[in-house]
Amino acid sequence: MEHITLLLAIVVVTALVFDFTNGFHDTANAMATTISTGALKPKTAVAMSAVLNLAGAFLSVEVAKTISKGLVNEEGIQPEVILAALVGAILWNLVTWLVGLPSSSSHALMGGLIGATVASIGVSGVNGEVVVTKVLIPAVAAPIVAGIASMLATKLTYKIGARTDEKDTAKGYRVGQIASAGLVSLAHGTNDAQKTMGIITLALVAGGALAPGSNPPVWVIVSAGLAIALGTYLGGWRIIRTMGKGLTDLQPQQGFAAQTSAATTILASSHLGFSLSTTHVVSGGVMGAGLGRKGGVVRWSTATRMFAAWGLTLPAAGLVGAGAEYVARQGDWGVYVVAAFLIASCVGIWLVSRRQVVDHNNVNDVETDAEAAGVVTTAIAAVTPPPAGSVAAVADEALKTTIPAPVPTDPAAPPAPAAV
Repeated sequence: MEHITLLLAIVVVTALVFDFTNGFHDTANAMATTISTGALKPKTAVAMSAVLNLAGAFLSVEVAKTISKGLVNEEGIQPEVILAALVGAILWNLVTWLVGLPSSSSHALMGGLIGATVASIGVSGVNGEVVVTKVLIPAVAAPIVAGIASMLATKLTYKIGARTDEKDTAKGYRVGQIASAGLVSLAHGTNDAQKTMGIITLALVAGGALAPGSNPPVWVIVSAGLAIALGTYLGGWRIIRTMGKGLTDLQPQQGFAAQTSAATTILASSHLGFSLSTTHVVSGGVMGAGLGRKGGVVRWSTATRMFAAWGLTLPAAGLVGAGAEYVARQGDWGVYVVAAFLIASCVGIWLVSRRQVVDHNNVNDVETDAEAAGVVTTAIAAVTPPPAGSVAAVADEALKTTIPAPVPTDPAAPPAPAAV
């Protein structure tokens, strides 16, 4: 094994902590729709996802190369920079998990790394072309591609099953969902586990334990795979609730279409070395499936909050990473302060989360009331007569027949005597 100093050991452990948070933060990507439609029980779903995440970690190292060799320049990068980047990524993961928002662990990591690198050696340390072509463009294109594919696939599945029994069709698609969820988990392992492999490899190169340009060692691949699998098994139930119930109401046909479209997009991008966000892809697939079913709905209030979190991920993690790098570069005491701050923040966020526990027992217990109608819609409803045959229309007609209309009188006639 490579010669590892105390600082490198701290960086490696912190990287594996990030990998763990990545696992439970992104469990929803693979299993939220499967759990919400009842295709699998919650604990069974996360156990299956954990095993396949571990298997996927061994399939490719292309994304790891993008992180370790392409995103930032290896020369001039110190282990303190990697530590600071991980602090920014972990804290963003935990904050968004606390509020139940699906955000990108990948972009949190890359934002932290970019911010810490700029704070350390300046803008020249970041490969702008790689950031644009392999991070930003996939971040925008991937959810759109997955969403369109999922919407078309949903329309096709309903068209094919239009003349079949709905219960039998749903049962078949639940089986298909299990297979497609497994494919998403496998794809997640090939993409997200590699990001931690890449960051650990970059730290080893920065610390002189590996030669520049080296691929991830076997022990790095194994440890990263185990960390993300463990996190996946514990389950990010808050985000599973949002993805499975808060964004749209999914039927088994829609869940199958969303997961299949997302898995295809993720596997294709992993093969090309694109470090995209599985959260963005799966969220795009879920929204596309919601729009693809006749009468389906996407809760745009939830989607808007999610989009806002996506936009804030890179800069927020980058700012925290830059601040942590400034403290860590002061010497050993700076590193210890950063590590202590990270531990205290993690404990504090966990204690806050205990005030309202979400786990496998209540993950699907969420009210999905329709969004409030706008002012114009309410006004129109107030002046529009009720449709014929409705309860309101029948009551209105009965009222008219029981109360006679006033009889016109001659103005010159004397007034009628008052009733006694």
